Amino acid sequence: MQFRLAVGEFMTGHRVTRRITGIGSAALAALAFFAAFSASPARADQCDDIAKQLANSIDGLKVNFKAANIIYLAHPAAAELSLGCRGKEYSNELYAKGDRKLKPEFLNLVGSAAAIIFTLPKDDTMTGTSRCLKRMGILRGNKITLRYKRLDMECDRTKKDASIAVRRGLDQ
Repeated sequence: MQFRLAVGEFMTGHRVTRRITGIGSAALAALAFFAAFSASPARADQCDDIAKQLANSIDGLKVNFKAANIIYLAHPAAAELSLGCRGKEYSNELYAKGDRKLKPEFLNLVGSAAAIIFTLPKDDTMTGTSRCLKRMGILRGNKITLRYKRLDMECDRTKKDASIAVRRGLDQ
């Protein structure tokens, strides 16, 4: 009995085993790599999606630019407005700064933006943000921290302006 083996085959005991040559395995690996990444569609960052949703939902709001994990926004009712994406201590953060004398447009902007970012009813976010901003004064001081509906709110007031930072922790 005589066996004739093709290139790339060798005999082990009574079985004929085929081995993949170096070129074939590299081509197979490249094909598998390409198939794995071409099948999944490209996705934008979740924070970019939230910023676009804010711009589409709130009149006058514009997305300025993104730096690191913060997206800077612009609106006529706020002096400063930014959306912070996942950091060491929080999952999302809304920061807004306006005049010291609170205007209804500013309160409405902060409440609406917080409702979109944290997916809560607008009534709840309006209540929490206005409660935090309105508590600042002679009796309670210029810096207030408040927890409302699993959101951490920090309000601060200086001689010229008032600001609020609304955050949701990583564990929530």
